[in-house]
Amino acid sequence: MHYRQLQYPGATAELAVFPDGRHEIHAIIRTTLRGASFVEQLMSVTSAAAALEAEHGRGRDTVFRRYFLSDATNQAPLLPTDDCAISIVQQPPLDGTKVALWLLLQKDGHGEDLGCGIRRDRHGIVWAGDVRENDCDISVATPHLLTVQYLENFSSRLTELGAGLKENCVRTWFFVRDVDVNYGGVVSGRNEMFNAAGLSRDTHFIASTGIEGRNPSPSIPVSFNAYADTRLSDRDMTFLKGASHLNPTIEYGVAFERGTAVDYADRRHVFISGTASIDNRGEIVAPGDIRGQTLRMLENIEVLLNEAECGFADVAHLIVYLRDTADYATVDEIFRREIDDRYGRIPRVMVLAPVCRPGWLIETECMAIRRIHRPERIPF
Repeated sequence: MHYRQLQYPGATAELAVFPDGRHEIHAIIRTTLRGASFVEQLMSVTSAAAALEAEHGRGRDTVFRRYFLSDATNQAPLLPTDDCAISIVQQPPLDGTKVALWLLLQKDGHGEDLGCGIRRDRHGIVWAGDVRENDCDISVATPHLLTVQYLENFSSRLTELGAGLKENCVRTWFFVRDVDVNYGGVVSGRNEMFNAAGLSRDTHFIASTGIEGRNPSPSIPVSFNAYADTRLSDRDMTFLKGASHLNPTIEYGVAFERGTAVDYADRRHVFISGTASIDNRGEIVAPGDIRGQTLRMLENIEVLLNEAECGFADVAHLIVYLRDTADYATVDEIFRREIDDRYGRIPRVMVLAPVCRPGWLIETECMAIRRIHRPERIPF
């Protein structure tokens, strides 16, 4: 990946650019206006995003945006209307600001709106953004039932496109209000739907993150996002285990893949699920030690990347979740030393978001892109 940092009035954009073929750019945009009002900070971020899209568009379209907010209920109504899949989550940026933005630009990525927050581009790639309250027959319910409804709805949309949850869904996200209480309902709902779709330890699951994150509506306990490609077949995907360092997730009752690699004709996309400090017996490594957990977490991520013949130099973005705001400075220093000084400034954002297991102090997800040459595969 080629990494760049751009300065805009009141904002900084960190870019990772995959330069060949169907160009794609991952960007993390953060405001530098600490202490300013939310409106001022938001304007600096959205103005930087508009400038970035104007300068680096050239046939690329923004296909996905995720806003990280400090007070989603009050701030979400002030966000602009975007012509792409949108995710809004209360996960306060830990640099002391009120808003940050992850966006993804891809060549010829503009697509059709399928409703319910779902969009498909002309190549067949599908992004599921947020579903609004009382939208698409999804009603507010328990975390279990709401998770089932989200997955049923997304599965139905894929079926209408001649695709399926098992065959074509690559990545999911579940943002859970009060994760220590409500995550069990998400797990049971996901397990139920995956079992119905034929997803099991004998077939495969789907890369995923389940993490604390509040929906703008106080009555919605779980939000859902997803990524799928309707053109994929089983041979296009490899599921990453990291068996030397991590155990299968099903051993502690949850159903997701540690990572998934998707091969296209000219590139490999690698989706690393939310990864924490764990060993191959499922035990927490370095309990209560943020330094030890951060280092083991990075080691686990590198093992998964290596299994896909990638490394940190191929990573397009990092999203880092912390349980305790007091750990921010320590973790930021470790990332600067272990990542920035070795590989360059990979676009990243650190947010406040307790992990689904209380003993885990930190979790990180990422996506990587590596150039390959496999002309028998579908073009991206």
